[in-house]
Amino acid sequence: MAMDGKSVIGSTRSVREAYANQAAYCRAMDSPITARVVAAIAALLDDPAPGAFIARIRDWPGSSPLGDAVPLRSAGGLHALHLSGEAPELAPIYADQPADDAAIIAAVVRSHEAALLPWLDGPPQTNEAGRSSGFIAAMLWLAAQGLPSRFECLEIGSSAGINLMIDRYHYDLGGVQVGLQDAAMRFAPEWRGTAPPAREIAIASLRGCDVAPVDLTDPRQALRLKAYIWPEHTVRFDRLEAAIAAASVKAPDLARMNAADFVEQALAQPQAEGTTRLLMHSIVWQYVPKDQQARVKAAMEEAGARATPERPLAWVALEANRTLLKHGLTVRYWPGGGEEKLLAAAHAHGAWVEWLAGS
Repeated sequence: MAMDGKSVIGSTRSVREAYANQAAYCRAMDSPITARVVAAIAALLDDPAPGAFIARIRDWPGSSPLGDAVPLRSAGGLHALHLSGEAPELAPIYADQPADDAAIIAAVVRSHEAALLPWLDGPPQTNEAGRSSGFIAAMLWLAAQGLPSRFECLEIGSSAGINLMIDRYHYDLGGVQVGLQDAAMRFAPEWRGTAPPAREIAIASLRGCDVAPVDLTDPRQALRLKAYIWPEHTVRFDRLEAAIAAASVKAPDLARMNAADFVEQALAQPQAEGTTRLLMHSIVWQYVPKDQQARVKAAMEEAGARATPERPLAWVALEANRTLLKHGLTVRYWPGGGEEKLLAAAHAHGAWVEWLAGS
């Protein structure tokens, strides 16, 4: 069904706002190159003959181009062309050298439109191991509240399952050490504020789901993940290679399933005494359809009402705050009322954590 004139204008305005917000977000997250790419794509929205790629962006049918991550979908496609060497003219931009960004990207879009269009078909796969520092910090905090320090972890939107291997990593969180010494990866984010509580924690199990899980051992699928890495954050490429190596030794426990089905089925399973059942997710909630969000909330609150001190339930989320241009680490737990508490603000990819919950 075709849009009327007012709908088209409203849609285009929402798209422009989405690109402006994403560019600002990238700059706030120390990603000027990605901000340049996003801004250059936005500049092409005024082209009277934009071609199918830009026209599809400009006339985006969804109610929330930002929630649908349209700017990151399009930027991912361009980054993939750069990484594959198929668009060498992009090199000055990705080297952060002076260039006419809009002119370069306009030419690349015209030349590679068929390759770029599929990148608009689905949301980004932004699997980042650095975000797991927040999960571990939240577990330390939950243990300090008296919940059992042994965790059964359930993750939705697991992508390639990189954060389903957190029991193989080591963390230095403001001086608090957690995890293996002989670790597949080590994390020491810049810590702001007091350190989290120092507690002994154990991970009993890690299971996750994704509607389109990524196989880290498949080079083509791995390239797609790399395309969504913001190029300034070179450490993330090293982390991805380490995750690929870890998954090659033992694949993460990852099911192809939507979030609501996964949570409902997981919560229906018996829970071991002395174990905290923990739902966790990072940069996922905006992609979960509203009806599934409602089902997840209902399932968690129903299970929370049945929770006991010996078999508690917790919910940890690291999600974007588009107003503050930061990520918020929040937690709820039962028994305990299930009220949401903000534990920390964090960098999108784990570079720093600002702890707000005290020691």
